[in-house]
Amino acid sequence: MRFVVTGGAGFVGSHLVRALSDAGHSVIVIDNLKTGKKENMVKFIDTVEFVEGDIRDHEMLKKKLANVDGVFHEAALASVPDSFRIPDEYHDVNVRGTENIFRLAKEDGFKVVYASSSSVYGNPIKIPIREDHPRNPINPYAQTKLDDEKLAQKYSEQGASIIGLRYFNIFGERQSKEYAGVIKKFLNNIYENKPPMINGDGSQTRDFVYVGDVVNANMAAMENPIKHAFINIGTGHSITILELAKMIIEESGLALSPAHRSTLEGDIKESVADASLAEELLKWTPKVTLNDWLKVAIPARIN
Repeated sequence: MRFVVTGGAGFVGSHLVRALSDAGHSVIVIDNLKTGKKENMVKFIDTVEFVEGDIRDHEMLKKKLANVDGVFHEAALASVPDSFRIPDEYHDVNVRGTENIFRLAKEDGFKVVYASSSSVYGNPIKIPIREDHPRNPINPYAQTKLDDEKLAQKYSEQGASIIGLRYFNIFGERQSKEYAGVIKKFLNNIYENKPPMINGDGSQTRDFVYVGDVVNANMAAMENPIKHAFINIGTGHSITILELAKMIIEESGLALSPAHRSTLEGDIKESVADASLAEELLKWTPKVTLNDWLKVAIPARIN
């Protein structure tokens, strides 16, 4: 089959491109390389068509998305601090660019599986978070993801097939500072023999899900006959940021203690998914735990 992956040179996107290519599909990657990197695709770039382009370019998209079976839409600006600094650009890329894809899906009849976010829930009133939980974003980035969901609803009511996957905190190889940035930053400090730096007291909880499992969820959603849904992609288990820092230090074997600084603006206090809908609809469950991945990743870099 023929698929497009927007943001295919990024963290999640490059893993998805690799899986699709390995499965024998024809893949077109669209990425403006603002946060994505060609080196993320170095092992398989010769097997795909790469387009250096912006999702705000409707004419480019109309040409490249013609005659495709589906689009995996991963392209987005994803830094919460940056979204406070340049909110208009975040809306322009994340909302206007996404609407270009949804509109073409309605016109051309291809299916879209796209990256929504658990951030649409804001600070939850109940844990674990179900898909019917109220959506109350607390930062501009999260607001763009909620705006995208409203567009997905609008275009699906007009006949488009659109699945939104509400990612919780993703970790794994080629992790960028935008996605689950706390792990990336903690590991970078550890590799330099510096203590992990925690925003606030570290009591914040997060649900970390492995990038390979996220890829499997995307592929399951594309293959599934369901035409429209919003689905949590998380593990159903959480860990505090302080516990995460201590776990990373323990795996490193270094004589360090976590350090603290002020709380980050727009930071959610608690987050853990109810992932039962993903299991029910997509027959998907996560396979790789954070602890198991760290046991491999940290010694490989330190030793």
